[in-house]
Amino acid sequence: MSKITTFLWFDNFEGRNAAEFYTSLLPDSYIEGGDKAPVDNPSSEKGKELVVNFTLAGQKYAALNGGPHFRPTEAVSFMILCEDQAEIDRLWNAITANGGEESMCGWCKDRWGFSWQITPKYHMDLMASDDAAAKERAFAAMMKMKKFDIAAIKAAVGQA
Repeated sequence: MSKITTFLWFDNFEGRNAAEFYTSLLPDSYIEGGDKAPVDNPSSEKGKELVVNFTLAGQKYAALNGGPHFRPTEAVSFMILCEDQAEIDRLWNAITANGGEESMCGWCKDRWGFSWQITPKYHMDLMASDDAAAKERAFAAMMKMKKFDIAAIKAAVGQA
């Protein structure tokens, strides 16, 4: 097991469904297995799947079927750096489908309530540059968007 593994809390035994969905999104992603509850407990019955271990883009996660006690919050999110608009569109559409939600500035939620930032690498490179005027224009353009539009960011900074 990895030294650090992020656990994600799920209700209604949705951990495996979420892990299967997440691992379908990105390369170097796969389900490693799961653990069943050894005894009855407040979150599960003996023998039901309690934890699903998976790797997402090379990072270790575990989906814990913990019951209705805790909900996801925007205080923690997944950020995916995207190479192009096609990747942004594919991920955005997949994550917001089937009960997901769009938000502002490249943020969205999946059907389980977890937050994602679907962000172009181009935008992050601009934010790390020394060009203060370009950063300001790119940031102002981003603030008006839900899903990132790379062409609109490029137009805002005069690189269209």
